[in-house]
Amino acid sequence: MSFLCCFSAHRGASSSRISSWLMQPLVLCVFVMAVARAQVRYSIPEEMTKGSLVGNIVQDLGLDVRRLKSGRARIFTEDSREYIALNVDKGTLVVKERIDREELCAQVSPCSLHFQIILENPMELHRIDVEILDINDHAPVFKKKEITFQMSESALSGARYSIDSANDPDVGLNTLQTYKLIPSDHFIVKIPAHLDDTKYVEIILQKPLDRESMEEHKLILTAFDGGNPQKTGTVKINVIVLDANDNAPAFSQSVYKASIPENFSKGSSVLKVSAADGDTGSNGEVTYSLSQSSESFSGLFNIDSNTGDITVNGYLDYEKSKKYELYVEATDKGGLRDTSKVQIEITDINDNPPIISVISFSSPVPENSAPETAVAMFNVKDLDSGKNGMVKCSIPPNLPFKIKSSTPNFYSLVTDDMLDREMLSKYNITVTATDEGSPSFSTNKTLTLKISDVNDNAPVFERQSYTAFIMENNSPGVSVLSVKAHDRDSGNNARISYFLEDVVVNGVSASTFISVNAESGEILAARSFDYEQTKDFSIRVKAQDGGSPPLSSNVSVKILIQDQNDNAPQVLYPVQSGASVVAEIVPRSADVGYLVTKVVAVDVDSGQNAWLSYKLHKATDRALFEVGAQNGEIRTVRQVTDKDAVKQRLTVVVEDNGQPSRSATVNVNVAVADSFPEVLSEFTDFTHDKEYNDNLTFYLVLALAVVSFLFIVSIIAILSVKCYRWRRERMFYKSGANLPVIPYYPPLYADVGGTGTLQHVYNYEVCRTTDSRKSDVKYGRPCSESIISLDTSGTQTLTHAQRANLNNDFDQVRLSD
Repeated sequence: MSFLCCFSAHRGASSSRISSWLMQPLVLCVFVMAVARAQVRYSIPEEMTKGSLVGNIVQDLGLDVRRLKSGRARIFTEDSREYIALNVDKGTLVVKERIDREELCAQVSPCSLHFQIILENPMELHRIDVEILDINDHAPVFKKKEITFQMSESALSGARYSIDSANDPDVGLNTLQTYKLIPSDHFIVKIPAHLDDTKYVEIILQKPLDRESMEEHKLILTAFDGGNPQKTGTVKINVIVLDANDNAPAFSQSVYKASIPENFSKGSSVLKVSAADGDTGSNGEVTYSLSQSSESFSGLFNIDSNTGDITVNGYLDYEKSKKYELYVEATDKGGLRDTSKVQIEITDINDNPPIISVISFSSPVPENSAPETAVAMFNVKDLDSGKNGMVKCSIPPNLPFKIKSSTPNFYSLVTDDMLDREMLSKYNITVTATDEGSPSFSTNKTLTLKISDVNDNAPVFERQSYTAFIMENNSPGVSVLSVKAHDRDSGNNARISYFLEDVVVNGVSASTFISVNAESGEILAARSFDYEQTKDFSIRVKAQDGGSPPLSSNVSVKILIQDQNDNAPQVLYPVQSGASVVAEIVPRSADVGYLVTKVVAVDVDSGQNAWLSYKLHKATDRALFEVGAQNGEIRTVRQVTDKDAVKQRLTVVVEDNGQPSRSATVNVNVAVADSFPEVLSEFTDFTHDKEYNDNLTFYLVLALAVVSFLFIVSIIAILSVKCYRWRRERMFYKSGANLPVIPYYPPLYADVGGTGTLQHVYNYEVCRTTDSRKSDVKYGRPCSESIISLDTSGTQTLTHAQRANLNNDFDQVRLSD
């Protein structure tokens, strides 16, 4: 029995989708194939009493009580503590112990319990989720029961005092929602709106206080949650009102004046102010300070808060300000204050160096700028007067620049010579302004002038020519080498592109052999090379910059194809032919070293790949012959004897010296005999030759039979045609005596005027047999006008009598063999 289901249970249970388990007890693994799963979700409030009903799983899971008992239904939870129990007798879930949502989940929401109901025979697992709903079982609580703070009766409306907020562990609407302050005549309560998790509230003064009417305000702050029933928490707040100060301080002078030189040392006293307060005690104690309007001078002057002594706190400058006006405030402990003005005059001394102000500066300037081209314009001034304010400007020597003065205090920096960016691309020009004071002051201003590039340099290759080597049988697209050119210019003028010049290599364009990467100058093979066809070729690569107009240069690149051992040796002699057996004859009287034959081979490769060596691979009698390793000569090693076989077969291997080496083999037939008939009788027994001769005989007989058959068929066809034509000729010959000769009279052939040679012209149609070349034609009589008459129109219709006479005339015409 296995099924999947999802139910909606009572007591607020909500259905949810089927889920699989991530963990199961080890003892249940053997039952995985038979496990059925279902999921039920319930919702119950917290703080339910023990034994309270959670849900009826018999109804919700479609089970019965007997199944629960027979399957020994039980609850499994991953936690050690069980809050829910299973009543097997009734098939219900009940509360096993008190559930406190705040203890279980704190502020996490939603708060749920997860467990499984396990049944055996067959194994079933049912997931149960019980959501614990919050109830309003906690009231807001303040950390302190009573809070006391002081506030002056002179405090303005809007003054704030912060206190810690109340705490409510419930969640949702059951947690803290709002505050209420009683009474609210002078104060209101406010929660800062910019804080999400507010940890404090603010008590804000709404109406000024009066200590004489009420020395202390007693407030009750109440915190409310949103539960039903609503719960609250309170705190007592005591506000003590302090007495105000009645007498303000008064300065002895409304305006104080002093005069100091601009080089007055720091920390020196300028003057001292004083103020008196009619109050006694702390309200009569006066402190001095600079007013807010004089805070900008706090870096130059300082005032002692207790004594009123004003001192220099910074460096004074007559040229910046000849006079300073300060406002000094005297304030007592109650907050009352009085203000007085302090005027400080600064006397001048010679303490200013010249000031260089650049008005315009053109950088970069082109390297082809003409002399007297303006580079910069600047103003030089000295705030001092007299000789101390007179200034001279200069620049270092040996620079292609000079300074010109157009109007007082204005100077121009112009070029004095031709510029060359490739020699120096940047100048640091230091302009020095010196006054005529004693001691004199000077100021330096450094101008960094960049020289812009002009396309006046063509690309230059690193080498005058290049030579590259590439192995034959290369893959198309393989890199051969890279050419590199440099351009002394910069920017686009130095951006080099590489091109292959259109030259002819072996009668075709070089682009069919080579391609060049325009950006990197890498030369790539466009095809696979064959050393035996092309051993080397030359191309030209052009390097062109990006200037306007562009400049270019070219270089010659010679590419040498390196040989690869890709050709095996070829045996020229002895010729290997299957048509007949070629044998070298060695007489039995041959001495040691007798030259039998020489194996001649060639290798189209070159170098060591074409160095050939010969060795004897197989032999009928290895002790009889040897092969020269270098020349391929086959010689006898010993004296030929009568015991040596007539038929000797040698297999010679020709091997080159390449890596890896390649080889070819050749079979050499040697006949050891003194007479040709002996040789012939012996070599007819070669199995290979016999098979070859048998095959050749078969093909010759077959070809002869086919040719004979075609010849006979052709003879029969020719005779048939001849007979057919002969029969037709006989038929025409027999019917030739009865064939009439019908004359034909063209309408325009009549000689009406009588000016022709003949008076009348007649045409005849004669039907003859194929043998008529042997016959004679006889005319009985000449043609006359009595046979036919033509009218002027050249046409005449023959009558029946005329036709009869005409036939009689033609009867005299005889054809004879």
